[in-house]
Amino acid sequence: MLLRNIAVVGLLVCAGGLGLAQTPEESADKAKELPAPPPPAFSTKGLLEIELTRGSGLTFGVDPATISISPDGVVRYVVIATSPSGATNVMYEGIRCTSAEFRVYARHYPKTGWTKVSSQAWRSLYASNQSRHTLAIARGGVCDAAAPRMTVAEIIEALRDTPIKDYE
Repeated sequence: MLLRNIAVVGLLVCAGGLGLAQTPEESADKAKELPAPPPPAFSTKGLLEIELTRGSGLTFGVDPATISISPDGVVRYVVIATSPSGATNVMYEGIRCTSAEFRVYARHYPKTGWTKVSSQAWRSLYASNQSRHTLAIARGGVCDAAAPRMTVAEIIEALRDTPIKDYE
């Protein structure tokens, strides 16, 4: 019994020395987002398409070449919404799987290029009808439960292997 207690105390001391025991402030610091890289160049060819079941009239697709995973766990990508007339709306977005949130960093306009979005607050994937495409992307392959997939290749494979659908 004494040996077991000594072993437990030893493990706790080692865990504290390795930084495994954290204060709430330290845990909160790890949740901070790293600065987002600038929006990447994108293509409208070879998009991973998203099927929205409740007709918005738009088709959505993710450019696989723009998908990235940052060390803080944020998955960023460019999504392109296309109207039946061919007009496009291009957004640089990020998903944080651990908190089921997303944000839009920038929008692309044909004449002016990328424009940073003024309000870059994180929003719930479930809070807005306007984020249906983002929820579909998260569930369709970006997130593996409450964590991002391990590599960009795994994300692309998951998005290609399973049709991305707007989940009811």
